[in-house]
Amino acid sequence: MENSLLVSSSPHIRSGATTQKLMLDVIIALIPATLAGIWFFGVNAAILVAATTLSCVLFEYLARKALKRSNTIGDLSAVVTGLLLGLNLPPAIPVWMAIVGSFFAIFIVKQLFGGIGQNFLNPALAARAMLLVAYGSKMTLWTKPLTSAFNNADAVSYATPLGVLKEGGDLPSLIDMFLGNRGGSIGETSALAILIGGIYLLARGVISWHIPVFYTGTVAIFAWMAGPNGLFTGDMLFHILAGSLLLGAFFMATDYTTCPMTQKGMIIYAIGCGLLTMIFRLYTNMPEGVSYAILLMNVATPLIDRYTMPKRFGGAANV
Repeated sequence: MENSLLVSSSPHIRSGATTQKLMLDVIIALIPATLAGIWFFGVNAAILVAATTLSCVLFEYLARKALKRSNTIGDLSAVVTGLLLGLNLPPAIPVWMAIVGSFFAIFIVKQLFGGIGQNFLNPALAARAMLLVAYGSKMTLWTKPLTSAFNNADAVSYATPLGVLKEGGDLPSLIDMFLGNRGGSIGETSALAILIGGIYLLARGVISWHIPVFYTGTVAIFAWMAGPNGLFTGDMLFHILAGSLLLGAFFMATDYTTCPMTQKGMIIYAIGCGLLTMIFRLYTNMPEGVSYAILLMNVATPLIDRYTMPKRFGGAANV
């Protein structure tokens, strides 16, 4: 009699979700932030994002070839890494530096550790951190948003809101920070565009609400409590809208590979990201702390998973 049943180990729940479909949703969600970055920073921003995206795909292909592994560019994860890396760069950085970052993200952080699902750090953030150490002067050279897209004549050295807060000066209005009319990385300036993409990911079920909510909530409470004029005098909205907090909370802290698997673990991880972000912002020489906060919590993820994973029924205690 012909066998009609396949017996396998649990779990037996099946889903139509694939890596390619999930990555495609992330790409769609990043479109508003990408378009906003190009609108405010012009053709240089478009070139940088295109360069990081294309070079990440190329390095993914070459790395898999060199390591004699199957081709994985079709899963679109390299496209997501390239987009996120480009959106985390200053608009004025040279293209060759951005390509160096792509090589580091794909070849060193991702493929040398086995490829998608096996890297312990977010590749785009690790590349940004490497570029910041290697080319600090270029990675902290910001440009003023352009009065009209594709017109680079007005681009000048310009401080980010967090830089102004650290050094003193007139802060931009909250509405400018919400819309994106401020200095910063290509994809971090428009909170509105990031929120549109983040809501899309939540509606599609690609990410859980726990990390974005607890991450931004922790930053808001910390900012309010540790105000410049004593306890409970801080500006929560400023710290939520400033820097790359929203981009990090929705698109990078939620990376499946580098964040915890349980809801309890996600909450602990997100609170840790929020606390570290504010410690970096308020008590170190760095005006921004999102990248390093997420990377440090990426490293802590295995430990968080170890102590938050439910025990198997009838299994031995964790050792």
